[in-house]
Amino acid sequence: MASLQASTLLFSSSSPSSSSKQIHAALSVPKLPSIRFSVPKVPTKGLSVELNTRDADGFINTIPFEKNLIKSPLVQQSSSVSMATFQLYAILESIADRVEMHNNVGQQRENWNTLLLNSINMITLTAATMVGFAATGGAGASVLGLKLASTLLFSAATGMLVLMNKIQPSQLVEEQRNATRLFKQLQRQIETLLAIGSPCKEDVKDAMEKVLALDKAYPLPLLGVMLEKFPENLEPAVWWPKIQAQEKDQEKHFNGRVESNGWTEELEMEMREVVEVIKRKDSEDYEKLGNKALKMNKILATSGPILTGIAAVGSAFMDSSNGPWAAIIASVAGALASAVNTLEHGGQVGMVFEMYRNNAGFFTHVQESIEATLSESDWEKRENGELFEMKVALQLGRSLSQLRDVAKKSSYSRTEGSPIDEFASKLF
Repeated sequence: MASLQASTLLFSSSSPSSSSKQIHAALSVPKLPSIRFSVPKVPTKGLSVELNTRDADGFINTIPFEKNLIKSPLVQQSSSVSMATFQLYAILESIADRVEMHNNVGQQRENWNTLLLNSINMITLTAATMVGFAATGGAGASVLGLKLASTLLFSAATGMLVLMNKIQPSQLVEEQRNATRLFKQLQRQIETLLAIGSPCKEDVKDAMEKVLALDKAYPLPLLGVMLEKFPENLEPAVWWPKIQAQEKDQEKHFNGRVESNGWTEELEMEMREVVEVIKRKDSEDYEKLGNKALKMNKILATSGPILTGIAAVGSAFMDSSNGPWAAIIASVAGALASAVNTLEHGGQVGMVFEMYRNNAGFFTHVQESIEATLSESDWEKRENGELFEMKVALQLGRSLSQLRDVAKKSSYSRTEGSPIDEFASKLF
């Protein structure tokens, strides 16, 4: 506001001896304070934020503005194109939970194997010792007590051995180890896909099928869905969904096509020869070893309960009329049962069989993966040839040059009609 300026009053005085002097006086009206009116804020749906500023006159000005009135295009885009990513992260959480469950169950069943093995052996050896004391004690109430106690202990050992041999704890532990490893492998594959790729609905479907296939191959419960521990023959483990192979177009193969997507005719021939080596050497060898372990496990699993049962019967018929033979049979059968039980479960024959079964499944998986890839006649639709060759070489524990040498040896042996003397895998 402009200040009001008063008119100037002039006073003059004259003196007889000096010149006149003028006196100027100014009167000014002080500045009036400014009056401001605040306009009430209109309520909005968004979150309001107030900015307080102080002007030169000392009054605070409040300026409201709304947050999130303008949405970032990235936020809008993420809600529409990232559903596959969200679904894969949900699958990752489920996989992490399964890894923890299989790991915990594996530790629990390993404890079963140790505790049951030690308990059954102690029961068997204690009963055999009682039989020995009873045989040398003559007759009387004390001898009768030892006879009854040894009979009960041998019977209890027989029942526990039947149960233990039925579930095969060492084999259960190996199942959980493999399930944990394969779930972690699938977890890393999904993390890699999220890190370097743009996932789509097909990736989500593929991940779901792999999780369900692993659940079926390595079940957690024992009742109803437990894997058969004594099959007729070894069947390779299958932990992957069925691979849909494309129909082959033989006319398009080996007709002088140039390199495309990393694939050449030489690389195709190399992969086919690797498949032949896996079929003729690795898979066949592990199936033979697995069947031998299976037969040995069947014999041991049957012998243990039979021996403890014989010992229980011998201790029950132990008296003076039968002579020392009943006691001898009971003691010897009990000692043999303890040795058989230690060999079977201490040596973890069931785990060895499961290891061979999983190894045979591994070679079947590599073989099916190569055959499914080669069945696609359009090279551009396949996985990059150089990358695929490197993956196969790493799975088999070989360098690229070693893998090519194996393929050449296989081709030469088939031409000459002689068996190949080298395995495809160097890992196991």
